[in-house]
Amino acid sequence: MAKPALIRLLAVAVLGLPAVVAPAPASAGTPPDTPALTSVIPAPAEVTPASGTSFRLGPRTVIRTQPGSRAARAVGERLAEDLRPATGYPLPVVSTVRRGTPSISLMLGTGLGAEGYRLTVGASAITIQAEQPAGLFAGTRTLLQLLPAQIDSPTPVRRSWAVAGGRIVDHPRFAYRGAMLDLARHFHTPDEVKSYVDEISRFKVNHLHLHLSDDQGWRIQIESWPRLTTVSGGPGTGVDGAGPGYLTRAQYTDLVAYAAARFVTIVPEIDMPGHVNAAQVAYPELACDGVAPPPRTDTAVGYSSLCIGSETTYRFVDDVLRELAAMTPGPYLHIGGDEAHATPEADYLSFMARVLPLVARHGKTASGWNEIAKSPASATAIAQYWDTASANPTVAAAVARGTKVVMSPADRAYLDMKYDRHTPLGLSWAGYIEVRTAYDWDPATRVTGIGEPAILGVEAPLWSETLRTLDDIEFMAFPRLPAIAELGWSPPATHDWNSFATRLGAYGPRWELRDVNFYPSPQIVWG
Repeated sequence: MAKPALIRLLAVAVLGLPAVVAPAPASAGTPPDTPALTSVIPAPAEVTPASGTSFRLGPRTVIRTQPGSRAARAVGERLAEDLRPATGYPLPVVSTVRRGTPSISLMLGTGLGAEGYRLTVGASAITIQAEQPAGLFAGTRTLLQLLPAQIDSPTPVRRSWAVAGGRIVDHPRFAYRGAMLDLARHFHTPDEVKSYVDEISRFKVNHLHLHLSDDQGWRIQIESWPRLTTVSGGPGTGVDGAGPGYLTRAQYTDLVAYAAARFVTIVPEIDMPGHVNAAQVAYPELACDGVAPPPRTDTAVGYSSLCIGSETTYRFVDDVLRELAAMTPGPYLHIGGDEAHATPEADYLSFMARVLPLVARHGKTASGWNEIAKSPASATAIAQYWDTASANPTVAAAVARGTKVVMSPADRAYLDMKYDRHTPLGLSWAGYIEVRTAYDWDPATRVTGIGEPAILGVEAPLWSETLRTLDDIEFMAFPRLPAIAELGWSPPATHDWNSFATRLGAYGPRWELRDVNFYPSPQIVWG
């Protein structure tokens, strides 16, 4: 899994320069490696190039933000932090500028929706306009891709930093663009999760779903049931006993805030009524016979179940959801609901009839895997479609009752599937998923009876049975996650494999410079 060499790109870089780097002469033409406005991932909705015009980032450039808006200033500071290492420029963040000062302006007040933006590049200024700070942030993620790839260098590079002139008007197709990371089968540290947040947010992914409990481990501290983590988050937990650890309440709160600063909403999942062996190891009273089962470190599924007829079960569920809701400012709590093979059908429906409304009583919208669609109570919930079938009458019927859907078909969107039979990590039960397989489908036509009006968005899950390190996460997620991100953001009219493959290949050097361990797919010509 060695990273591809970047000799061609680094050959033009001179590293280790002082804090301020001299700009290229003003008479120099636009560098040939200046990205086109059409080079962005995800593809923007509207692009209008201005031939012969470009903006040059230089040592006098300032970042101007909406006066009086702390949120806009925070986006400006984030952009400055992204630009300073490679340029060496000071890039002060200010609310006013003198006439003639080259500037990047982040302004609020345009009718492009919650995350839409307008980016205009002229010879003396770049302006990003948005209705809300999330749109400003999205615009800055586009701007980073419009600068040469070396902008991702961790050290200063002596070169001209040009941005092609023109205008982009952009907004997302779906409100929800997600990634999921499984912390239960193998615990990934807060720093590893933060690194993942940094990378996914570059592609305008705005939700991170954390799978926090399963048969092999419990990964979030619950004060009212402390043995969940002290017993089932400790040594020997996880697949092969190799994944101990858990998030304390303080760590979780910090992670939520870190993600929010990058406009990523954390969606926590506690899987139930199945996938609960770790909870029953810690608290035997959650099993119908009151006997603690042995810990499990294998990858089997479907054998565990909460005791549906016990009031202790609902006290437990209520406590967990109450504490998790209090720690989670985002609108969603995911309750799992998948592969509950050990729960009789009538018991499953009885459980969901109590638990789905319970989420609402704690002020959140319930989300669950597509099995929850069996319950009439799912009409106000979100069903995450992980099935591989192109027809699912149960989910289609739920959609007719009002259920919204997040599309994550396992044979297209599961990032833990192998790329091919030679891939050293991952599983293959849903098939092999190369980059084109991840890209070439439409969420709105994938499943009969689940049309665009019913779809909240898309999500790319990454399960951790075979993962151990951040390198492993990156190898399986990239370059497939940008494909799912483009499906979620870009209008269908822009969907074109050849265009995407070209843009993705040009993005590779940026991952190299940030030391992201991506898989160099043979389907892509890497720049």
